[in-house]
Amino acid sequence: MSITATPLFLLRRSSGPSASSTLSRRSGIIVATTLRRCYGTVQDEAVTPIPTTPVQQPKKGNVLQEALKATGPRTNWTREEIQEIFDTPLNNLTYASATIHRRFHDPLAIQMCTLMNIKTGGCSEDCSYCAQSTRHQTGLQATRVSPVTEVLEKARIAKTNGSTRFCMGAAWRDMRGRKTSLKNIKEMVAGINSLGMESCVTLGMIDGVQAKELKDAGLTAYNHNLDTSREFYPSVISTRTYDERLGTLAHVRDAGINVCSGGILGLGEKDADRVALIHTMATLPAHPESFPVNALVPIAGTPLGDRPPVPFDTVLRTVATARIVLPSTIVRLAAGRVTLAEEQQVLCFGAGANAVFTGEKMLTTECNGWEEDRRIFDKYGFYPMKSFERAVFRPAEGEVEVLADALEDVPAEAVEAKL
Repeated sequence: MSITATPLFLLRRSSGPSASSTLSRRSGIIVATTLRRCYGTVQDEAVTPIPTTPVQQPKKGNVLQEALKATGPRTNWTREEIQEIFDTPLNNLTYASATIHRRFHDPLAIQMCTLMNIKTGGCSEDCSYCAQSTRHQTGLQATRVSPVTEVLEKARIAKTNGSTRFCMGAAWRDMRGRKTSLKNIKEMVAGINSLGMESCVTLGMIDGVQAKELKDAGLTAYNHNLDTSREFYPSVISTRTYDERLGTLAHVRDAGINVCSGGILGLGEKDADRVALIHTMATLPAHPESFPVNALVPIAGTPLGDRPPVPFDTVLRTVATARIVLPSTIVRLAAGRVTLAEEQQVLCFGAGANAVFTGEKMLTTECNGWEEDRRIFDKYGFYPMKSFERAVFRPAEGEVEVLADALEDVPAEAVEAKL
């Protein structure tokens, strides 16, 4: 089912008196585009990305201005272009990302996701940040897979509290030899879908056959983070290669399941690694449906247990850059949001983050609760994104589309308007 709505969003400051008088003006801002909200059901295909079109490489120093003209994702980004955007003065960067965000998304709608650890600990991987690895002495007790009934009860509680996506994580390297567990997980997916919620799992590496089984069960999204850049990755993990992670994303994408993949800030990486991670996402055959931005939560007993917190400006800069480079992707504040002050979270929302994890707990770390998030939403005017809702840019026929630089004054004659 598809329903079309055309709310007007405020894009940019008026650049001169030549702008059409048919445009609505408020405080010197031109109302220039409309948004089509696409709805689906669990039986539908995965959300189709906005078609990409050939884009001429912009000249150095003009990358951000060209990005502000985007009408859809592009997959031919270079690292140098993304680095130029990342290095933009933060005030200008967040202004630009807010402009893009309003062009592709409802700026007040935040996707509320709840994550449940359905199988804790006992993982054979050596991820340096993770409490669930058998190689680290964290005191975490391994468990078996949670019963289907328990998982569905947790999903019902999450829905009652406003969550629209329910995510399930299992501490496994891969799904080989786990036919019974996969059967139970498919039952969980079907049950969550019957509640009218989106379903997501993160189960480690999967192959094409397993991805198809999950698709047939109605799975909305599969999470498999790349964590960091290809170059820095070996210093964090040695038991799974970067290409193996990319292979899982390919299986998920080929099965028609939405790809959820992001990274972790604060592992000891540099800005160049954050740029490289976004570049990898932006040059996949299709941009991921969602991009989780995690801030490392140091856990005693892990090799990264004494890492200092990542500076907030790094989080904000990463969110803003991801929003510009991945314009139609949901950017999610994931692990570590509990360390951000209320005002810092709101700055991230303004810069383009439009999803959060909320509820009782993350996998093994603390999580912002539903009551706290309701209070913030009510205070600042945010509201939960509906299940299966995706907001994508569509210029409305007969209206003016302004595609000019939003950061610097331009001559009136340079404003391109199509009547």
